[in-house]
Amino acid sequence: MAIKNEILIQMYILLAIVVLAALTIFAQLVKVSVIEGPELREMLDSSYVREVEIKGERGSIFAENGDILAASTPMFDLYLDFRATGLTKEIFESGVDSLSYYFAHYLDEQYTEGAWRARLDTAFEQGLRYFPIKKGVSYTKLSFLRKLPILRRGQYGGGFIVRKNERRAHPFRMLAKRTLGYVNGDVKVGLEGAFDRDLAGSVGKEFMINTSKGWIPLQNLEQVTPDNGADVYTTINVNLQDAVQQALLRGLQYHDADHGTAILMDVKTGAIKAISNIGRVKTGWAEVYNYGVGAATEPGSTFKLASMIALLEDGHIELTDSVYLNKGKTTFYKDEMVDASAHGLEKSSVRQAFEISSNVGVATLVDRFYNQSDKGRVRFIERLKDVYLHLPTGIEINGEALPYIKEPNSAVDQWSGTTIPWMAIGYEEKLTPLQMLNLYNTVANNGKIMKPYLVTSIKKSGKLVEQFKPTIISSRAISPKTIKKVKSLLEGVVERGTAKKLKSDFYNFAGKTGTAQMNYKSATSKQKYQASFAGYFPAENPMYSCIVVVYDPKEHGYYGGTVAGPIFREIADKCYALNPKLKYPLNSHVASLDASKLPAWQVGYKRDLVTIADEVELPIQVKANDWAVFKTTEKNDSLYLLDRRITENVIPNVVGMGLKDALYLLENKGIKVRFKGKGRVKKQSIRGGTAAKGQTIYLRLT
Repeated sequence: MAIKNEILIQMYILLAIVVLAALTIFAQLVKVSVIEGPELREMLDSSYVREVEIKGERGSIFAENGDILAASTPMFDLYLDFRATGLTKEIFESGVDSLSYYFAHYLDEQYTEGAWRARLDTAFEQGLRYFPIKKGVSYTKLSFLRKLPILRRGQYGGGFIVRKNERRAHPFRMLAKRTLGYVNGDVKVGLEGAFDRDLAGSVGKEFMINTSKGWIPLQNLEQVTPDNGADVYTTINVNLQDAVQQALLRGLQYHDADHGTAILMDVKTGAIKAISNIGRVKTGWAEVYNYGVGAATEPGSTFKLASMIALLEDGHIELTDSVYLNKGKTTFYKDEMVDASAHGLEKSSVRQAFEISSNVGVATLVDRFYNQSDKGRVRFIERLKDVYLHLPTGIEINGEALPYIKEPNSAVDQWSGTTIPWMAIGYEEKLTPLQMLNLYNTVANNGKIMKPYLVTSIKKSGKLVEQFKPTIISSRAISPKTIKKVKSLLEGVVERGTAKKLKSDFYNFAGKTGTAQMNYKSATSKQKYQASFAGYFPAENPMYSCIVVVYDPKEHGYYGGTVAGPIFREIADKCYALNPKLKYPLNSHVASLDASKLPAWQVGYKRDLVTIADEVELPIQVKANDWAVFKTTEKNDSLYLLDRRITENVIPNVVGMGLKDALYLLENKGIKVRFKGKGRVKKQSIRGGTAAKGQTIYLRLT
């Protein structure tokens, strides 16, 4: 019993010690976690360990055909952690010589093999946690380095730390670069900025520990993997974009302009197929600002289309009406207005006034019908609002400038008696080139206003996330009868007016020239002009609308028809060359036969004639054997291939044949042939049907 009691006492003492130790530990834990915990955690977080964000790979931006317009190119910063758990002295010594060799010859040649070896030895002895190897390494070179001794063991086994960075690359360089945009902190520009949330993806997290050589990732804390961004697919056509950009650049260089913009839009959908913004910089030319979307200026004469729409919609005029031009000079409330070119006309039709871009003619009409009462002035502004000129287009990218349309009798807008006539010709209001283009697109689209857009869809890992379809703003902003009339006006500008030198022999286009003086309010500054051309093509069935604006041209003219018009024409030519849908088939006229153009009475070998007819898809009815003649019916509505009979031992009728066929037939019958002239046989000296007896025959050719 004594032994048992002694053992129990010892156990109780031991238990008491354990309990006391446990209570002490518990008390210390409470103290650390509850009392001192917040302060310690804050110190730990701020001084030793911190949580950092890891960005996922940014999505790409694609053209409509799948070509990459903007993508992230991965670049890598490389470090070595000489305290990595798997990097023993034995492993280091066995691989450091080879590593030094490859570093010196393939990574950074500023250090020799010996210098690299010395650096690595020193870093290992000091136990550096974040020894820098190289920054900005490509993926190809990284793949090679991962195979080297020590590095191939990875982060934990060899201390190889790889930090990934991204560099945004544009494979087509300047192509639509400003529209594609960029993201730099809080500055978000273009499509990159507008769709930053989709492109960026989600952010992951990683814990970093502070060392003497900087912050390095903790190996024993879990990472939160980031989610890569989605891809954005645009309406941009790379080939058309290149054509637009090259045409604009050539125009700017030729005219020594300050900057310019050109926009090409799909008439039916409002999809922007190309947009180029080029400005002069110290090193040459670059896309430095999106003038097409962000720059609102007084448009000049391209605005006259809106004035004509208002006059026609309200029934104030007919295109055949007369208007006084007063030889291109008139006065509105003591302010003189003159036409850009001296035409010497006292009066003209409304149509002609528009075609020659008469400021006096258009302003006189608008002043007469809208500037005589408050009601008239309000009505004119309402007509401009009917075609949405007072509102932005709502295109996806940030920075669209607001249009400025004055309100009648507004003290803020500085309304005066000259406001209406000057607004009529494109002054005292401001519009961006895109907003102006949308008016011309509306006319081309028979009065239907489309919202311009640049993005068709967003996809992630090939799966559709969101799709953007064409948006109709107004299904009929302009009446059909007015559309028909203003279309004829715009076609007349090219046929007979200020753009007649731009007319093409291969297709028809419609549009309006514009020339605006930019600094007319300054009495001392040198005059600067803005040249523009807005229109669409083909005129009969519009597929594309386009606007070109050139700011401050200094050489070879400054008028819209001289500066911007040729750029528009070059863009249209390139569109015709690149888009088969714009080309008409050569045989499109065959459906309606023209007897005067049919190859009647042409004679030859049947197989040859049938081949020719098939090649041009000429509908014929064949009723011939070996030799044949083309012949029309009495009504000239059908074409036959009739038999030209060739009999043995008889001189054939070779009239209508080519010389080769005639020689073949006659000489095979022993006839000697003499001929004069070129072309087909018009007359033969011996009548067809005469017995062949080796005679000599004389042929007269056409």
